[in-house]
Amino acid sequence: MKIAVFIKQTPQVASVQVADKAIWPEADLIINPFDEYAIEEALRIKEKIGCRTAAITYGKATAESSLRDALALGIEEAYHIVDEQFDYLNPQQAAMVLSKAVLKIGDIDMVLTGKQATDDDSALVAPAVAAFLDWPQVGFIRKFESVEQKMVICQRTSDMGFDRIEVKLPAIFSVVKEINEPRLPSLKGKMQAKKASINKMSLSDLGVTPEIRMVVKGISPIPPRTAGEILEGDTDVVIDTLVSKLKEHQLL
Repeated sequence: MKIAVFIKQTPQVASVQVADKAIWPEADLIINPFDEYAIEEALRIKEKIGCRTAAITYGKATAESSLRDALALGIEEAYHIVDEQFDYLNPQQAAMVLSKAVLKIGDIDMVLTGKQATDDDSALVAPAVAAFLDWPQVGFIRKFESVEQKMVICQRTSDMGFDRIEVKLPAIFSVVKEINEPRLPSLKGKMQAKKASINKMSLSDLGVTPEIRMVVKGISPIPPRTAGEILEGDTDVVIDTLVSKLKEHQLL
């Protein structure tokens, strides 16, 4: 069995600054934090059943550093779909590229990824990849009860608690952060990752030409919160004033 983990390189939220309707290029780039939980879960499954693991990403040359971070944690193979056109690739087109990579790599029985990426928060790539591959897909996984060669039993987070689901492989799963606690890389892992080979693929290798891209018209920081207001006085008057203000702001 082989488990692939989709990872995405995203700006570190704490380092993001917005100026002139654009993100400063100095923002630090890291593995999408939600994808770290997918990496950890792939490693835990590997330790239990002895499967192989691979990390797959798309993006510019800078994305290679995120793949090496995954290798440092214990992932065994790394695949980088490299192209400078990947800026603002919409989720459907990204999913099409990733699905072609899964087919080209071959022998992948299970795909894990984080529930969403912190840059666009779309949560659309995993289900779109499943649609392109015609595989089952389950989102918001909080626990894998068992993983076997042809069947997975998992718990999907729901509004009422969780659903217990049996899924035939191959399939795609997106996980939530409650599923585990990601490990830190060892010094030995970091040293090995520096020397590890990265399997690189181009869009022409995959036989695809993405055409639909998102157009970002502007980026602006979140406006600061206005100061709160404390209502004092007679209880009945305070309640009437509060209700009026809530209606005024269309909160009631």
